[in-house]
Amino acid sequence: MIGWESWIVFLGYAIPMIISPGPGNTLLATAGGRYGIKGSVPFWIGFEAGNLALCALYGFGLGGTLHEYPQLHTVLKWAGAAYLLYLAWGFFRASVAPDPTTRPQKAMGFRDGFICVALNPKIHSMIVVMFAQFLTPGASLAIQVTQLSAAFVVLGLFCHFPWIYGGQVILGRFNTPRAVRIQAAVFGVSMLAVAAYVVLS
Repeated sequence: MIGWESWIVFLGYAIPMIISPGPGNTLLATAGGRYGIKGSVPFWIGFEAGNLALCALYGFGLGGTLHEYPQLHTVLKWAGAAYLLYLAWGFFRASVAPDPTTRPQKAMGFRDGFICVALNPKIHSMIVVMFAQFLTPGASLAIQVTQLSAAFVVLGLFCHFPWIYGGQVILGRFNTPRAVRIQAAVFGVSMLAVAAYVVLS
């Protein structure tokens, strides 16, 4: 079992890391602005499922892979940038639609959320560091990984919701055809900027 002192330190590490701006939170805000809270739920669930999968993967011993093979970090970085460019392309297509408010808008789904996490080097690094810092030698690995993974995902639910809600509140007010086209263009540019950040960081 993890002691209370460790949990306090864990919260001090995890909350700022999860809630801080980054590629994932930018996409969550974009989903909220484009599809609202309800329409963002599949993407959000996929996002948290991706976090849980990475926690299981790294928690049970594969975290050292990124340290042993640093080139994997580069592969993740470029794959993530390519995926963001794909999303940007979709937004730019919507920005030139004759009347984007009348076209059925396919919201980003579970798979998109999962891929977003799987290709995000920041999340990989965050989870590897989490386990490196908070696993106690000699205690049950299964119990510790389960506890830390559950805490990470629950914190994710609480810390990611403000991004989705903020996107809906700020961007959801503008729903004329012209405003929706502008939003799509802005989201496309945002995805390009995030892709550039991922490549250059």
